[in-house]
Amino acid sequence: MKTVNRRTFLKHTLWTTAAVGLMAPLRPFAAAGRPGRVVGPNEEIRFAVVGFGGRGGDHIKGVMTLREQGEKVRLVALCDADKEVLEQGVKSLADRGTTVKGYVDVRQLLEDEGIDAVTFATPNHWHSLNVIWSVQAGKDVYVEKPISHNVWEGRQAVAAARKYDRIVQAGTQSRSSQGIRDAVAWVQAGNLGRIRVARGLCYKRRASIGKVDGPQPIPPEIDYDLWCGPAPKDPLMRKRLHYDWHWVWPTGNGDLGNQGIHQMDIARWFLGETTLSPRVLSVGGRLGYVDDGTTPNTQMVFHDYEQAPLIFEVRGLPERAGSNRMDQLMGGGVAVIIHCEGGHVLVPNYYSAIAYDQAGKELRKWEGAKDHYANFIQAVRSRKSTDLTADILEGHLSSALCHTGNVSYLLGRTAAPGEIREAIRAQRDAEATFQRMLEHLKVNEVDVDATPLTLGPVLTMNPAKERFVRNRAANQLLTRDYREPYVVSAQV
Repeated sequence: MKTVNRRTFLKHTLWTTAAVGLMAPLRPFAAAGRPGRVVGPNEEIRFAVVGFGGRGGDHIKGVMTLREQGEKVRLVALCDADKEVLEQGVKSLADRGTTVKGYVDVRQLLEDEGIDAVTFATPNHWHSLNVIWSVQAGKDVYVEKPISHNVWEGRQAVAAARKYDRIVQAGTQSRSSQGIRDAVAWVQAGNLGRIRVARGLCYKRRASIGKVDGPQPIPPEIDYDLWCGPAPKDPLMRKRLHYDWHWVWPTGNGDLGNQGIHQMDIARWFLGETTLSPRVLSVGGRLGYVDDGTTPNTQMVFHDYEQAPLIFEVRGLPERAGSNRMDQLMGGGVAVIIHCEGGHVLVPNYYSAIAYDQAGKELRKWEGAKDHYANFIQAVRSRKSTDLTADILEGHLSSALCHTGNVSYLLGRTAAPGEIREAIRAQRDAEATFQRMLEHLKVNEVDVDATPLTLGPVLTMNPAKERFVRNRAANQLLTRDYREPYVVSAQV
């Protein structure tokens, strides 16, 4: 990543308020919150879906499918800051015989007492605030991963869910896989000996998003102030507003916090860790092309848990220059590998796992998953957050592991391979992982001397406080300056 891009991000998060006012801002909820309706066993749960230009389409399908299967749920509202997307969504449902209300502003939707539960598939920078506002309004929530854009607001979302006694499910659907759950229990029972390394892989092709010469026009159908929400309302400096927000820091978290959050969550699950790691470092860069993205497309994150390290790898470039295929490691591309004394376990998808011995012979295989939305509905009816397979706390911890890895990256400096190798040599398996990264870049014709990698510092954290130890710059990156009136308050 270019130094100027890191400086731009730091400027937004550390030194500017980025305050842009709204005319007649709507503050929807009193601080004390509002009690929600307790849904009886024979009553319908009335759903709204917020943000459905992409992943939210699956939320709509999920609710509609469960209704077709006899579940007492009904979709009653849609919300999107893109009026064109909203109108098309409302019309499409009407054509299929389902009438729903349409909202542009989520705050107005949350005032609707005819809504019991809300699902969110907005950009990452909106996730935690959506959770907090919703539980204050008495709604139960299903929120996509990552559940936060930074560590602090994720913890605030957890606190709000507990304070207002609402059910909040994270969209890490692998947690509803009985197959993976059984594999976790089998490994934790010691059947392959001690875990040596828990490894997450996000080898997923990400091409250049292009480069523009100056600010781009905002499509007239989009309420840009609402779309930006808690983030700075800056000029649009990329070709596409939608989706490519993943690859710029004010709104996204790179593929580590996009696809990678799923694999980070599974790796932490196998380790049985219930806090953030005590030490973290990151190495990486945005390499292979020059575009308007600022997040790394090549990254290694090392979480130094005492039991065993959790190592995460991101690769957005193909297996070699000119190829359309992606690398694999031990049979996995977007996957988790649990390296143990007596073999390893591969989790190649969201619903299965395979155990191998040291010689590569298959020992066991697990498969099967339940509906993640159905699990959410079950907990809404029981009013027990313990019934959730992916409670908001689990979503927070795995999201925060992505964020702390990115904090190390953002505070890093460019360094030559030899210096990086020396800096990480003491970390278990980190040097071998880095060597594979260098080989991957070489076959993609990336000259790491001409476009050097970024070496992040080793950051020490107090896991109980979720604060870095004696590192002001790192702690400032655990949160952000919020833009009025889209503020995550310390008093949820």
